[in-house]
Amino acid sequence: MPKADSQLLAANQLPMIVAMQESASEEQIQQVIEHLVKMGFEVHRSTGVRQTVLGAVGARADFDIRELELLSGVDQVHRISAPYKLAGRSFRPEGTIVKLPNGVEIGGNKVVVMAGPCSVESREQLFAAAEQVANAGARVLRGGAFKPRSSPYSFQGLGEEAVKLLREAGDKFKLLVISEVMEISQIPVMAAYVDILQVGARNMQNFNLLRELGKVRKPVLLKRGIAATLEELLLSAEYIMAGGNYEVILCERGIRTFETYTRNTMDISAIPIIHKLSHLPMTADPSHGTGRRDKVAPMARAAVAAGCDALLIEVHHDADHALSDGAQSLYPEQFRKLMDELRIIAPAVGRTIA
Repeated sequence: MPKADSQLLAANQLPMIVAMQESASEEQIQQVIEHLVKMGFEVHRSTGVRQTVLGAVGARADFDIRELELLSGVDQVHRISAPYKLAGRSFRPEGTIVKLPNGVEIGGNKVVVMAGPCSVESREQLFAAAEQVANAGARVLRGGAFKPRSSPYSFQGLGEEAVKLLREAGDKFKLLVISEVMEISQIPVMAAYVDILQVGARNMQNFNLLRELGKVRKPVLLKRGIAATLEELLLSAEYIMAGGNYEVILCERGIRTFETYTRNTMDISAIPIIHKLSHLPMTADPSHGTGRRDKVAPMARAAVAAGCDALLIEVHHDADHALSDGAQSLYPEQFRKLMDELRIIAPAVGRTIA
């Protein structure tokens, strides 16, 4: 989002956070919600371990917060100056844990590894990769079905056939599935087969797509755009959350700078910064972040040390002949070695590998 647009959003939206007392009853919470609605606000509720937080979003500025502070059950009321309201740390101070099938959680104490080929090329290729990453300890199978490529002549993916293969491979090897959705029309097909819908860097500011994903009750992994600031990433997450879908996972996948040695410049500092600004889990994608196979493992290790909640890594059994992004894909033996290294690094920062 251009800076002028983000400033306009901030000017038009003057919301607040209403933190309820730990002892507040459901009746008191509902009374506060009704009061906010009557004031003209749209209310988003976040129920944490200790207290309920209400995010009120609207364009009204002529109100006195003391009017809310006097309501029964209210602990504190704060106006929010940041342009992102629901994605901000104050909406869910304890942090968001995205809970997936098979007991997998992203945002907790365990670092979740998602791995697989850049693109689904064939059944044999995908099943070979799925078995290898599962044996090494990955919990989520990644693979592109609809591929956004810079060149119209590059491999564009197998489409719906690939999505079905991903589900079949995931079920066989007890892996969850993540794949990229490129446009609104693909959402129903993708949602029927995958556990996490991925929004790629090129679509981070496809606001129509983000709005529709806000209506879906399925986790969304949102990648940072190649020239996006962290504020713009959080504002894009805000589009999804404003629709009612709070299961958003952010991803640092490298940004475009003047450096040409690597495909992108991976911003490791984005991980702790996002954790300070937002309650949403943060993923790192060292494959796209560097574009070089020999740099993937070092950046993956650094990302875990910096506090990432998940890793997204490309693995291909015959990377030199992959139909897309072979240069940044690890061979299975390299991936197994990396997983062993991560199991040593994670405990040093109070985490484990899921």
